[in-house]
This record gives sequence, C-alpha cells and structure tokens, in this order.
Amino acid sequence: MGALPGAGGVPALGDLNGSNGHRTRGALAPLAAPPLVGTLNSMYAAITRNIKVTVEPSYAPERSDPDEPRYFWVYRIEIANLGDRTVRLTHRHWRITDADGRLEEVRGPGVVGEQPTLLPGQSYRYASGCPLRTPSGIMVGSYRMVAEDGEAFEVAVPAFSLDSPEGRRALH
Repeated sequence: MGALPGAGGVPALGDLNGSNGHRTRGALAPLAAPPLVGTLNSMYAAITRNIKVTVEPSYAPERSDPDEPRYFWVYRIEIANLGDRTVRLTHRHWRITDADGRLEEVRGPGVVGEQPTLLPGQSYRYASGCPLRTPSGIMVGSYRMVAEDGEAFEVAVPAFSLDSPEGRRALH
C-alpha cells in the first residue's frame, strides 16, 4: 500500500508504535481471539452477508504536526467470516473526507499488500493509517469479496470518525 495518494508521501502506517516505518501485516485468527487492543477513540461495526467488519480508529499525535498542518490516525480493522462459505478479500475502496469537505477516494487490491482468505469462523486483523490536513474527518469504504463458488459481492466498512484533540468534535 505504501503512501496514500495525495498524502504527501506519508507512509500508510508504521508499526503500532510508529517507530520503524514498516506497515503492520494482517493476521488470521479464530473468532474466539481476544478483542483488538490499544488506546482507541471509538469502535464501529457493520455486517454484510455474514461478514462483520469492525473498525477502531485512534489519533496518532506522535505522527501528527498541527503546524504543517498534518494530522494522522491509525485504524485497526477486524474482518470476521460469520457465514458458512470461504471468502477472499480481493479489493478495497475508501472514501475519505476531511473537515473542509475535500474528498479523496482510494481503490486498490487487497489490504496491506494481502488478499486474505477467510474460512468460516475465521477473522483477519490489520492496521493502517490515514493522514489529513484538517483535525477531523470521516472514512467509509467497502471490500470486494469473492466466495469459494466464484460469487463476488461488496462488504460495507462502516463510516468512522477521525477526530483529534486539536479540533473541536463534530458529528460528521
């Protein structure tokens, strides 16, 4: 994934501590795995066709510089296959809107360089990031999934708010 388009070359995400410049890879886990962890603002979830997508965004002050202006958020996502068919995530589509109403769309294959296959009962977790020029914004998206029988379908990623302490909170 590298840098997000229009993000001034800001890497998509370093490790969860933001120290090494390498993105965090996803991992398959059984649904009984412990919940996502970290200092997080909110949690958002949506279920489409037995695929549950949970998002936990958090502001990353160590990667932000309001004087630039550059604000950065880390978001952790868990994709859980609640159905009885094996599915593969093949593509992503993001709509990112900042506080000034600027919209950026990001499309591409897979997530964090992978196209995970989820057996029934499995979940996949990954972390990535989003830079903005304003202290708040919103993201919403979808994943293209392909079932083992070849059926392709879209899975909703719920809209989630990107709020920093530097900006006043607003309902987007």
